Amino acid sequence: MREGLRSAKAGDESGFTLIELLVVMLILGILAAIAIPSFLNQKNKANDSQAKALARSLQTTMETCSTDNRGSYTPCDLTALRAITPSIPATGTLALPGYLGSLYVVGASTSTGNTFYITRSASGQVSRSCTVASGGDRGGCRTGDTW
Repeated sequence: MREGLRSAKAGDESGFTLIELLVVMLILGILAAIAIPSFLNQKNKANDSQAKALARSLQTTMETCSTDNRGSYTPCDLTALRAITPSIPATGTLALPGYLGSLYVVGASTSTGNTFYITRSASGQVSRSCTVASGGDRGGCRTGDTW
């Protein structure tokens, strides 16, 4: 009698077959192949947004520095801006007073190589431009190199 119970239990084992496990792994692989590039694209957009915000912060700090120096942008280099706003990073940012006839150019770069600039001309006009690393994703830099 005991042998009959044992043989019934042995034949009643349940679980997944190898084919079922392979199908599940295939489905998970397809989902990962779809999701990972989308995630990376969102990460690049976030990096670009952070650089744009930093460039705007640099612009505000440059105007503050000019106010502190009786309207002159000349002493407002990156060191002076960091003295006003210590949260400005030393790398990946630039502040160029009097660059190529403009009152100033400030900019911030991303880890992917995209750089976002804000330029104030001698006439007081503010413009925004950007450059994209060769072979890089345009991200937040529109087709006309503006943002």
